[in-house]
Amino acid sequence: MDFLAAIFITPFAAMAENPEFVLEVVIGGLLTGVMYALVALGFVLIYKASGIFNFAQGVMVLFAALCFVGQIQLGVPTPVSLISTIAIMIALAFGIERVVLRPLVNQEPIILFMATIGITFFLTGFGQLVWGGDIKVLHIGIPKNPIMVGSSLIAGGVLINEFDLVAAAVAGLLVAVLGIFFQKTTVGRALRAVADDHQAAQSVGIPLKTIWVIVWSVSGFVGLAAGIMWGSNLGVQFSLALVALKALPVLILGGLTSIPGAIVGGLIVGTGEKVAEVFWGPAFGGAIEDWFAYVLALVFLLVRPQGLFGERIIERI
Repeated sequence: MDFLAAIFITPFAAMAENPEFVLEVVIGGLLTGVMYALVALGFVLIYKASGIFNFAQGVMVLFAALCFVGQIQLGVPTPVSLISTIAIMIALAFGIERVVLRPLVNQEPIILFMATIGITFFLTGFGQLVWGGDIKVLHIGIPKNPIMVGSSLIAGGVLINEFDLVAAAVAGLLVAVLGIFFQKTTVGRALRAVADDHQAAQSVGIPLKTIWVIVWSVSGFVGLAAGIMWGSNLGVQFSLALVALKALPVLILGGLTSIPGAIVGGLIVGTGEKVAEVFWGPAFGGAIEDWFAYVLALVFLLVRPQGLFGERIIERI
């Protein structure tokens, strides 16, 4: 009886008593959700351009952050480290296209998926070999002090972490720019054509190899941005790849092929897990934030497997 009360009565009573705190939790979740959406966008870009579910996207976030902070620790100036890391991620894209993707053109999706798993373990081991396995502190000059906003609208205002606000603004800007690039540019349309049919795209003169290098390079850049933000907040460590994989529930909610879906899915997951952790976490012994998104994704798979914005798959026999 006490457990049921802790689930159905206590959280809603707490929300009613302190709506300002609820708003703080929701805003914090939305800001985190934008970061999830940025990582999820890397998955969406590669899937739309090549039909490959890139399981290595999470470790690409980690690898980019390791390259960036590792050079800074060696005394390389931050701007030079940033440019160098971008060059490394582009070189990585060329290597993946030449060594992994080119021999597997027009192979079954499961084969390409297994290849990305191999990339995951390679980058994990190579990153640990080069940069070591210790936690690296990354400071990029963004303060982490709580600031009060909305005091003119709400009594007492709402406390927001300054770092979360800046990180969400940067992530949101990147999401918007990449969305426009994908939808409005010639290269973006070529990416969509390649995703629909590799052979048909090649037959009309679209260079498949070049397109794959571009999309993996863009995905690496997205991984770098996400790695810097998450690494600055949590420290650059190998568990960062697991945090990045929180984008998987985001994809399931929004749909594998939808850029707006990645954004909306990220906001839902970020807000849902924060609210669940604060108000329902005590009833489950805490740590509900670690698994809430995956349970929510499981429910979506049972009810709407294509996600909120994904295309319904209809197979006729």
